[in-house]
Order: sequence, then C-alpha cells, then structure tokens
Amino acid sequence: MIIKNILSVALICVFIVSCNGKKTSQKTTLLDSTGNINHVSVVISNDLWNGSVGDAVRNVLATPIYGLPQDEPMFTIAHIPPSVFSGFVTKNRTILIIELGKDAAVTVKDNVYAQPQKVITVSGKSKETIIEALQMNKDEIIRLFRNEEIAERQRQMNLSLHSTITLQDSLDITVDFPSIYKLIKEDGDFFWYSKDIASSSGSMHLMFYDIPYDAVKKNDSTINQIIKIRDSVGKVEVPGRLEGSYMGTENAYTPFHDKTEIDGKFAYETKGLWDLKNAFMAGPFLNYTIEDKKNNRWVVAEGFVFSPSVDKRNYMLEVEAILKTLKIK
Repeated sequence: MIIKNILSVALICVFIVSCNGKKTSQKTTLLDSTGNINHVSVVISNDLWNGSVGDAVRNVLATPIYGLPQDEPMFTIAHIPPSVFSGFVTKNRTILIIELGKDAAVTVKDNVYAQPQKVITVSGKSKETIIEALQMNKDEIIRLFRNEEIAERQRQMNLSLHSTITLQDSLDITVDFPSIYKLIKEDGDFFWYSKDIASSSGSMHLMFYDIPYDAVKKNDSTINQIIKIRDSVGKVEVPGRLEGSYMGTENAYTPFHDKTEIDGKFAYETKGLWDLKNAFMAGPFLNYTIEDKKNNRWVVAEGFVFSPSVDKRNYMLEVEAILKTLKIK
C-alpha cells in the first residue's frame, strides 16, 4: 500500500514540479540540452549501479522494443556517479536520478539544467523501496522519456519540412516530415515517400491513403482486418524488384496492436515486421489507422524501414515522430 501512496504523490508532483521548472526557465537563461536520440543519463552511485537497484534501472530503460527484428534496448544508458554530475554532464536532455536514504517519491521536473530537458528522480529510504517504485512507474518513466525524444526529433525535422500540398489536396491531411523524403509513387489517393539511409544502404518509407469507414469494424478481429488491408495495399502498390514480389506482413511474428489517438482522433496502432513476398527483404513497420467519422473514412499512415544488419530503433522513432504530426483538415 505504501508504494501505491507513493505513486499518487508522484503524480501530483509531476504537475507541480513541472510547472515550477517552467517558471524557473523564464527567469534564468538555460543552455540548450544535448545528447543523442534515445540516450538517458542515469545518476546513481557505483554501489547501487552494480547491484539490484542498477538491475532494476536497466530493466526499465533497457527493456527490448517490441516490433524490431532484433532485440534493441528502449534507451542507451550512460551511468554517471553523483560525484561527477556537474557542468556539461548535467545538460543531457533526459536524466534519471536515483537517491537512496531520502523520503520515498517519484518526481518529474522540466528544464532543470538545460532546455528542453526531462529530469526524473526516484528516491527511497531503502533499496527495496526504490526498486518497487521503479517497477510500478516503469511505463510512465518510459512514456515521459520517449515523448521527450519524439518532441526533439520533431523539432530537428521542422528545420526543413517537405511540402504537403499534394497530401492536403488529395487526402485533406497534413504531415510534417523532412524535405529529404521524395515522392516515389502517387496512385489516386495513395502516396508513397522514401529517403535513403546512407550509413546502411537502406531506406525509410512513408505511406498515406484512406479507406472506407466500413472497411474496419471495431471488434475482436480488428487486427486481422488491418493486416489484411495493408497486405492487399502492399500487393498492389508496393512491388519488389523481382517479378511477383510485393510487400506483406511477416506471418511468423505477431503484430503489436493497441488503441491510441492521432490529432485527437481515435486510432489503432499496429506495429510488426513486413517482408517482401517471393523475395528476401524485411524490416519493421508502424501503422496508424485513424478514424475520421466526419468524412466517413479511415486515414492510414504507415512508415517502414529497410536497413539490413543495422540497428533500427532510432529510425523507427523518426517514423513515429513523423506520423504523430498528422492532422486531418
């Protein structure tokens, strides 16, 4: 019960402390935050890091991402002992601080040492209390840090955006993505954009189209309906180089399926692995099927990555960051 109370207090602190952080940033000029995408600094003593508390931290931040062909951690972790946590080291965009011997709490602060920045502190009188707090708040910690990284990737992409006039005219949607993406296919209301990944001889892809409202029914078979639709679209619109090859869904890998919101509208999130039927290519995909009741349709926004023998976590975060900017006019 005590941990449940801690969680309740923590949620209150999230609001109060975050507001205080914003007020402080208005009075003091903060430097820009630093750090690679999906890197988290963990401020924790060496003794805790090398023991059960460190294991609990790694269980939260390094949990494998679902929907990738190989296991990749949610975040790359940089361990920082408290004695060296000063100066430039404090400017990382995402920071988790572990404090032993203090009152049990989970607090969140914005823009403490730099901006934008998210600092989460987990404290407790004992190791057991800290471990339990980490376990109970695992999903929220991941959500807060991922949202920070998505916002940062969107900020970076906004420096040079692609024109979406064609999407506006045909699908009545806007999406923010970099100008480096090129339109490689337009077929009626189907649009396919792509960019090369120079470091891996791979590529990243975005697809947008709509389907009639009655094409997807909200029931226990919704996931199967969405997969069937994406496979039928892939067969027609996304051919491979080999004759008879086309993009489909990898049958041996169960897709992740959940409900979410895009542009304040109900949506289904589906992610899994695509493969090229009758050929030898594969990779991860992320699909949002967005309800547009006003126009009696579903808007489908999907991104997929081909990057053989290279980690794909950061590429898929870019895909997610792009798709979550979609707005229906």
